[in-house]
Amino acid sequence: MSTPREREANEVLSVESTLTSRGQTTIPQPIRRALGLSSADKVRFSLRGDDTVVITRVSAAQRDPMVAAFLDFIEADVRHHPQRVRAIPVDVIDRARALSVGVEVDLDAPLDADEE
Repeated sequence: MSTPREREANEVLSVESTLTSRGQTTIPQPIRRALGLSSADKVRFSLRGDDTVVITRVSAAQRDPMVAAFLDFIEADVRHHPQRVRAIPVDVIDRARALSVGVEVDLDAPLDADEE
C-alpha cells in the first residue's frame, strides 16, 4: 500500500471538484482532456484498498459486445418511442423481493463451470 506522499509523487495531474448535494460532480476539463473524454463517454470508478479512487475511460472494446448491443437497442427504442417506457408494477417488484428473500449473492465469486 502506498503512502499519501508516494501517491502525490506519482501524480501527473491533480484537480479538485466539488460534490453536489445529490452526490454528483463534474470531471474537470483538464482531466477530461487528458483522458480524451467527451459527452456521453463512459468512465469507470475503481476504489483501491488505500481509499484511492481511479477514474478510467471505458473504451468500446472494454464493453461486452452482447450487453452493449442490447443496451444500444434499448437506448434507441426509448429514444424513438418514449411513450413505451412504463414503471414496473408494484406487484412485480413485491414478487421479485419475495422470491429473493434470504438469497445471498457474491458478485465477485467465480462461476462454476456449468454456470458459465
